[in-house]
Amino acid sequence: MSPHSPAVSARRTRRALTGALVLTLLGTVAACGSSSDDADSASAEQSSSSGAFPAKVATKFGTVTVNSQPKRVVALGWGDAETALALGVQPVGESDWLAFGGDGVGPWAKGLYDKSPEKIGTLEPEYEKIAALRPDLILDVKSSGDQTRHDTLSKIAPTIGVPKGGDQYKISWQRQTTMVAQALGLTDEGKKLISTTEAKSAAAAEAHPEFKDRTITVGSRTSSGWGAYVKGTARIDFVQALGFRNNPKVDAKAGSAFSVPVSEENLELLNADLIVMAPIGVKASRITSDPLYKGLPAVKAGHSVVFDDTNLSQAFATNTVLSVGYAVEHVVPLFAEALKQPGSQ
Repeated sequence: MSPHSPAVSARRTRRALTGALVLTLLGTVAACGSSSDDADSASAEQSSSSGAFPAKVATKFGTVTVNSQPKRVVALGWGDAETALALGVQPVGESDWLAFGGDGVGPWAKGLYDKSPEKIGTLEPEYEKIAALRPDLILDVKSSGDQTRHDTLSKIAPTIGVPKGGDQYKISWQRQTTMVAQALGLTDEGKKLISTTEAKSAAAAEAHPEFKDRTITVGSRTSSGWGAYVKGTARIDFVQALGFRNNPKVDAKAGSAFSVPVSEENLELLNADLIVMAPIGVKASRITSDPLYKGLPAVKAGHSVVFDDTNLSQAFATNTVLSVGYAVEHVVPLFAEALKQPGSQ
């Protein structure tokens, strides 16, 4: 289900009631951290150094203080668990946003758990289950930014929510890694991970100068229709790091969500120097066999990539410090091959 399901608003009331139930069941609230408003968020973000506690992390909801090294971490945000694993921390509970199954992480993170974590819901996390895990830190960094969700989680344990401007999952993997590393007292380790991963994208961009300033549309097809991703989201951050420029017509329609719907009548909105599409809940053939899609100039010219490998589409969508390297290795060659096509009209 998309994080922007029309049913989300209706569910917020139920979440609030559930949160009240959690407090009744607990009787007490976690007291190993605190949150307060902080106008100088940039200063707060720099206040945590590797291994140093108390650690302070600036969020949309104020500065969250983690007083001591977390022992039991619950990772709820999109890719938060993989980010913690990359830093050597194994969450006791996590949300499996892309339904990987198993330990709830992609193949690029396989084997990093010694013990499988408890699975927690995504859009509607089970607050009772989270409380039962007795967390001393909750990561909800790449999330909706919903106030009620954050308030309820914060009554269970110190919660690292979205940064300012990071609502609706609009946060880069670099910012996500930085915030998770700060909360875990592993700031220096986070910086090293970011540097190493950015170098992979930079090397790919240098190896493919043909990507530079070419327009790209990154979209999806679900059972309900077509969509295209907007600037400031994970998929677009990934392609921009390679030198591409997001389709300006798509960005012109951007709202608060991480994608915009595209009607069949307006499918030409998808056209760009390169079109990259992912099937979600449908077969890839639902895209490749569509007459309207096949009629787009870029598709007719062969400048189209449709993911038919689940690992590739999920690596591209996950966009964590661990998945980016995997995507660079496996997705970039597909982009390069598509742009080599001579085209035909």
